[in-house]
Amino acid sequence: MTKQQRYIYVCSDAVGETAEAVARATMRQFAAGEVQLRRYSQIRTEEEIVSIVQEAADAGGFIAFTLVQPELREMMKEEAKQRGVRIVDVMGPMMQAYIDTFNGYPRREPGLLHTLDDAYYQRIDAVEFAVNFDDGKDARGLLQAEVVLIGVSRTSKTPLSIYLAHKGIKVANLPLMPEVKPPAELMPSPERLIVGLTMELRQMHKIRTERLRTMGLPAVSRYASEARIREELEYAEAVMKRLGCPVIDVTDRAIEETAGIITSWMHERERSLQSGR
Repeated sequence: MTKQQRYIYVCSDAVGETAEAVARATMRQFAAGEVQLRRYSQIRTEEEIVSIVQEAADAGGFIAFTLVQPELREMMKEEAKQRGVRIVDVMGPMMQAYIDTFNGYPRREPGLLHTLDDAYYQRIDAVEFAVNFDDGKDARGLLQAEVVLIGVSRTSKTPLSIYLAHKGIKVANLPLMPEVKPPAELMPSPERLIVGLTMELRQMHKIRTERLRTMGLPAVSRYASEARIREELEYAEAVMKRLGCPVIDVTDRAIEETAGIITSWMHERERSLQSGR
């Protein structure tokens, strides 16, 4: 007998990325392979709320929501109570804490997180930067970047660069190979954070073998051999030690978690630089 599919419903009167991010972060803490997300964005009417709550009740799921319109939030709470559906108000407690502490009053405008402000254009510039200076295409990017990611092939340098870029951080990344000497531009500097990425040999072997398979290439290629991977990892470790850069083992680590570590390091560096002035 197959297990019944289970759902978390993400609802928002804006895009819904905030509630989805919280839901996914929660799911990673569980063996939640059979749980799926369903996102409903740009909710504007009470009829939509009724329909979504009924769907969640029928499926036996729960709802995570970010609704800033008071009438929609109240409708969600009332409908969920009537139908016995558990709900999680992602923004409500935070907004109430702000009101209680600072005597503020919310603007109640959906989608303020995604308005076209300076931060938006900063993110666009950062994404463009990450694409232009991906995979060591242009060594000049190593001097202009706020963060430089280094590591052997398949250590998630590119997806991590793009993820950080969506937070407005300019990132360049450089693959490390024993046959290629790192460019002179790769040097420690207070102006940027160099981060080494590494991975356990067995996991790297698995990833590279699967990569070759998806490309229709033989899995016995030297690229995926344990001897070659060991050689690359040892070389990369030597380079990272020479640079004195912090290193993150990305084995079984989510992109978001790695990005969180890097941004915390950036904040620490910024505070250190400011206190030294």
